[in-house]
Amino acid sequence: MQFFSAINFTVPLLASATESADSSMVVASVLLSLVVIYLASKVGGELSNKIGLPPVLGELVGGVIVGTSVLHLLVFPEGGTDSSSSLIMTFLQITAGLTPEATPQVFAAQSEVVSVLAELGVIILLFEIGLESNLKDLMAVGIQAVVVAIVGVAVPFAAGTFGLMTLFGISAVPAIFAGAALTATSIGITSKVLSELGRLNSKEGQIILGAAVIDDILGIIVLAVVASLAKDGAVDVGNVIYLIISATAFLVGAIVLGNVFNKSFVAIANKLKTRGGLVIPAFIFAFVMAYLAAIIHLEAILGAFAAGLVLEETDKRKELQKQVIPIADMLVPVFFVAVGAKTDLGVLNPAIPSNREGLIMAIFLITVAILGKVITGLAVFGQPNINRLAIGVGMIPRGEVGLVFAGVGAASGALSKPLGAAIIMMVILTTFLAPPLLRFVFPESKTATTLDEGSSDTLLAIATANDGKHLEVTSDSQESLNK
Repeated sequence: MQFFSAINFTVPLLASATESADSSMVVASVLLSLVVIYLASKVGGELSNKIGLPPVLGELVGGVIVGTSVLHLLVFPEGGTDSSSSLIMTFLQITAGLTPEATPQVFAAQSEVVSVLAELGVIILLFEIGLESNLKDLMAVGIQAVVVAIVGVAVPFAAGTFGLMTLFGISAVPAIFAGAALTATSIGITSKVLSELGRLNSKEGQIILGAAVIDDILGIIVLAVVASLAKDGAVDVGNVIYLIISATAFLVGAIVLGNVFNKSFVAIANKLKTRGGLVIPAFIFAFVMAYLAAIIHLEAILGAFAAGLVLEETDKRKELQKQVIPIADMLVPVFFVAVGAKTDLGVLNPAIPSNREGLIMAIFLITVAILGKVITGLAVFGQPNINRLAIGVGMIPRGEVGLVFAGVGAASGALSKPLGAAIIMMVILTTFLAPPLLRFVFPESKTATTLDEGSSDTLLAIATANDGKHLEVTSDSQESLNK
């Protein structure tokens, strides 16, 4: 993802960091980090589930608690912290003999490894979401998704940019950067919550998912425009055209590939007899697609999502889903806890004078961020009984995608500290508000519950009326009834 490149998370840096650090200490620090991550995700997820909120919200909050805002167990260099702020490094110094001189190198390597695992986690998450989605359903709502995505980019961008320039006197380039940050939608967070709520394959869920994918592509194009504007004072038209063509070609190619590759994949999987005969070829395909997306300057997660959509069409889908779930359970929490851990709630403290200007701008950006996405539901047409509020709410979270804009803007020097803090606050609040709001706008359906409770009796009555013939209730038919 562009997020990690924006904050200089590169493989050469990882290699140099691990070479200069004691490898055994790096392994020990990563293991301790994973212990912290899994405890935070599990405790947070369970508590969140117990009070009726999506578990992903608990994982994010758990990350905040163990991260730079509270306990400093899991901290990262890009947040402005160093090795002396990490309690894991302190613990290794006390228990494992880590020397103060070697601590910075170990800390850098540990942070790199955890960030790579988080990146891998979100790639696997989007692959899993692709497997749960249906390409035909997505294409059926394609026009609505495109309209929702365009409105979700245009309205926040225009309102945010114009508002900052007129109300706060912000100059054009930083105002455009902040407006661009408002266009993002975190497909990872939204899709996870929809999956937990059992609404991923609903009409609303498919529109949200399709719009979030398109939003991500539009966001990358907008980022390329504002980054070139901040760097040179002019837009690189050639780069923008390249991104539009490559994104379109990639998505169309993935759909075409789905019709060609399905039977070949099943044939290959059937010939493999050793362990991992299905899941390993699937991950090879997913990672190749993620790589192809990354090298044409799209998000790697879009490639993984496209791979999941392709394999969803195969006869092996259900078996593959079962095998992917435990792998996702191991890596996906790393992503959500890391997002929470990198969240610095210190920027919300009004007692610090430098935060006050940022807080005022943050209130404006948060208002535009929420209303600018909620209004997208009104753009849906031809669906009289659809939950438009749910579609708008589903587009709210900015998550890691919003941090991309903040990171690039800060690196370019275009953003002042108050405006940079305001953007971060907007990302934090929209990320944490979306899961409970989605639960609120997607209440439990009484009709579905009643049908689920009475489905056995209903089917028995149908079977009796049908000359006493036995009627088999398959998982697919039960799923249809529940819907």
